[in-house]
Amino acid sequence: MAQAALLPDSPTLSRGAVALVLVALAMGGFAIGVTEFAAMSILPDFAAGLGVDAPTAGHVISAYAAGVVVGAPILAVLGARLPRWQLLIGFMALFAIGNVASALAPTYHWMLVFRFLSGLPHGAYFGVAALVAASVVPLHFRTRAVSTILMGLTVGTVLGVPVVNIISHAHGWRWTFAIVGLLAVVTMALVALFAPRDPAHPDASPLRELGALKRSQVWLTLGVGAVGFGGMFAVYAYLASTLEAVTGVSAAVMPWIFAVFGVGMFMGNILGAWAADHIGFKAAGLLLLWSAAALALYPIATPHLWAVMIVIFLIGAGGGLGSILQTRL
Repeated sequence: MAQAALLPDSPTLSRGAVALVLVALAMGGFAIGVTEFAAMSILPDFAAGLGVDAPTAGHVISAYAAGVVVGAPILAVLGARLPRWQLLIGFMALFAIGNVASALAPTYHWMLVFRFLSGLPHGAYFGVAALVAASVVPLHFRTRAVSTILMGLTVGTVLGVPVVNIISHAHGWRWTFAIVGLLAVVTMALVALFAPRDPAHPDASPLRELGALKRSQVWLTLGVGAVGFGGMFAVYAYLASTLEAVTGVSAAVMPWIFAVFGVGMFMGNILGAWAADHIGFKAAGLLLLWSAAALALYPIATPHLWAVMIVIFLIGAGGGLGSILQTRL
């Protein structure tokens, strides 16, 4: 985003204030992580509830992803002149509405619409949150600050996904999206309380925001993300169905396997940020090789529970690519 040029070189907030800002931003990442990954983990549940088969229900996941792709550039352009803290609250409000609507979706087709709506603020939130996080820390800590926001997402996969998975099996899949809506409201409150009050940017140009798309480095980074995460999400989207049909995993064990994936993402995020601080964008190449190897092992490991858990951890660790790419953008 063009507003990255407006970041201060010497932030003035105290350590305690910085910590509160990062916690508020990470809570939004946590909510997004829960809805993104939990929706995939409960795919068999809402497929049955909406009266469709698993492949058809997979389009619900695609609808959310389409919302992410469409919403990130459009919302960034429309909000170019607004204060960042107001943008974050607005994004979370839209996110809350989309998830509560998903919980109430009467039919499969309405579910597609509401998941698309839920995905719209996903990328825009992380983009603006990364700018806010980077603005409150010195230059040499910016990658770590951004990774803290993404840490919220990974904690969502470690703790949030297994918990809502259990709730889904016990009380119904609709509670998953209702809980995410509540988390979004909590994020709005935290951002309103702790995010720095940056001024509006009346001179910011929406066309200047789009001008970033003229840079080859932006397209390279986006391409790396598409390739790097495409395989991971292809596995995760149908992980529950695969574990049930091929590995023979019961519903009681399923949440723990998703937690293993989340732990992998958590560790990958930490190591990815550390590697980026030491070797820069080369760390992205190493994580891509890591992911390629892990994905190649996945079909071999699926018949055996112990083997597939190891490979799922390795695939999750490849998610550390996110903090590297977000910082570069």
